Amino acid sequence: MTAVPVAPPRTTFHPLTVARVDRLTDDAAAVTFVVPPDLEGAFAFVPGQAVLVRRVVDGVEHRRHYSICAAAGAPLRIGVREVPDGLFSRWLVRDLRPGDLVEVAPPTGSFRADPEAGERHLCIAAGSGITPMLSIATSVLRHPASRVSLVYGNRTTTSVMFAEDLADLKDVHPARLELVHVLSREPRDVDLFTGRLDAERLRALLTSIVPVDVDHVWLCGPFGMLADARAVLADLGVPGDRVHVEHFYVDEPPPPLRHADRVVEGVTSAVDVLLDGRRTTTHVPRDRRILDAVQETRSDLPFACKGGVCGTCRARVVDGEVEMVRNYALEPGEVAQGFVLTCQTVPVSDRVTVDFDV
Repeated sequence: MTAVPVAPPRTTFHPLTVARVDRLTDDAAAVTFVVPPDLEGAFAFVPGQAVLVRRVVDGVEHRRHYSICAAAGAPLRIGVREVPDGLFSRWLVRDLRPGDLVEVAPPTGSFRADPEAGERHLCIAAGSGITPMLSIATSVLRHPASRVSLVYGNRTTTSVMFAEDLADLKDVHPARLELVHVLSREPRDVDLFTGRLDAERLRALLTSIVPVDVDHVWLCGPFGMLADARAVLADLGVPGDRVHVEHFYVDEPPPPLRHADRVVEGVTSAVDVLLDGRRTTTHVPRDRRILDAVQETRSDLPFACKGGVCGTCRARVVDGEVEMVRNYALEPGEVAQGFVLTCQTVPVSDRVTVDFDV
């Protein structure tokens, strides 16, 4: 199975009832939703995908992506780690109760594994990056020919999300699941398992006890770990098309990058946006992101994190020149075809056309 970039569909939210809120650690929980029969098709998910959650606070709409942690075919369930002062995560972890309604959009994302292929998988995760990995591992291990090696980094044993789920999965598949816990702030019996999942430790693990001769590698965690893992895997000869990456999503968008202005302040570009067959023209300052500017006239533009991570605002530039200042979601092939993240893109030429419908 090859992970293929998938354009997010138009975002439609549905009020789903909370079935359970399970405490995982002091600052993390798993939320299970009831999906009504008429929406089961829309909310059918592939292991590794995520859902978009919407909340309106003081009249302002906020959205966040959360990865699905359930096996394919199981009830919809997401894992959430609380971020200090997090607008969304604290609400989901601390305040949500069974019976509450939450607005949720159907699953999306190109980080997706095929549970029917019977392949060999290497999963490397840190912190709440375990959420999509649990979905992938639980689903693919249903095939008797599949094998999974999972390396999971945390601070201490008390911060390990889904510790019981992982232990149970290991008990069910002792010969086909290799589970390695690495703790950065708690000594382990084996020195190799104590410390951060940095390049040095990953190289040691991947050249001693964890095989890299696999069909797919799945990475999810903070940016530094992902960069180190990709570099080490490349050095070890793992083809890039076998490595699939899901970036950490924190509760607030990262701060914008500072970049050199190409134009005099105050100059604008005429930006044509095509969405759902309708064209809208907006004059956008060349130091402002296209998504933010056009949303003032087109509130239906798709978005979520606004940090260049989730890919929800993906569109194709079909005319004109732009600059994308940061990108954690698009593959190089998509960028070569003209796709951009509109939340991270500023116009450069006098006129720009951006198509969300392609």
